[in-house]
Amino acid sequence: MQLFDPKNPNEKKKLIAAAVLGVIAIVVLGYVFFGGSSKKPAPNRPAVAVASPTSGKIVKDQNPGDVTSDELPFYQPVRADMTVPAVSEPDRNIFAYYIPPPPTPTPEKPIPIPTPTPTPPLVASSLSPPTVYGRTADFSLQVMGDKFTAAVHITMDGRDLPTRFVNAQQVTTTVPAALITNPGTRQIIVRNNDGSLYSNTIMLNVTPPPEPNFNYVGIIAKPRGNDTAVLQDKSSKDLTNVQRGDMVANRFQVKSISEREIVVIDTTLKIRWPIPFTTDSSISPGSRPRIRVSDEEP
Repeated sequence: MQLFDPKNPNEKKKLIAAAVLGVIAIVVLGYVFFGGSSKKPAPNRPAVAVASPTSGKIVKDQNPGDVTSDELPFYQPVRADMTVPAVSEPDRNIFAYYIPPPPTPTPEKPIPIPTPTPTPPLVASSLSPPTVYGRTADFSLQVMGDKFTAAVHITMDGRDLPTRFVNAQQVTTTVPAALITNPGTRQIIVRNNDGSLYSNTIMLNVTPPPEPNFNYVGIIAKPRGNDTAVLQDKSSKDLTNVQRGDMVANRFQVKSISEREIVVIDTTLKIRWPIPFTTDSSISPGSRPRIRVSDEEP
């Protein structure tokens, strides 16, 4: 059987069409395999450095997908056997700032448990007298309370005083004048020698005594003594003439008169008050008494 009839026009047309298709196929395959490398490369691609056993080649702006089979021997891996040098720590980073650590919490102090004060075995309820004037003489002090015994004694500011036991509700003592010279308060406690029996503290008040409210501003001398002192009231500025034995303000008695001072006694508290001589500028020259040059005793 004959495959091709050259005299048949249809067979000739088929042969021409097959030849044309074969040429087109060859052109397309040639473009695919060989024509891509001649295309314009994509812009803005970095250069790639490659190494080969024979020679080096730098392909700029090369897309790996566009590599042809002839160029494959030039693309060999590059081995960089090197040690990265250590970078020193910069001295200061201007963008860094100090962040303080969180504050350490202060531990709470434990609240101490209050210790109850023990009740004293003895009871001191009151004093007689509860108040005295300072600078007075010795006086008798009575302490009233309960549960007193013959072994207890009275103490004032920690000083033991000779005590007389009266009964379980009362003890007495004599307070010397030296303990009440200065005004203030005194602590009174009833206790025994070893401290196993003691009472609560009770306060004795020592108040300042009343002072004379006048100044000694002049003296009238007499030939035979019995001089006259001139006193001036501090409030009203009135002048008063007094002699030895006279009373002033119904409380103070004149005991002695001299050029230096006048001495009066508080007749109620028995306190001696020396009042020095002073010059009061409020006394007019016409009313100022004569000042004696020498003291004449009676």
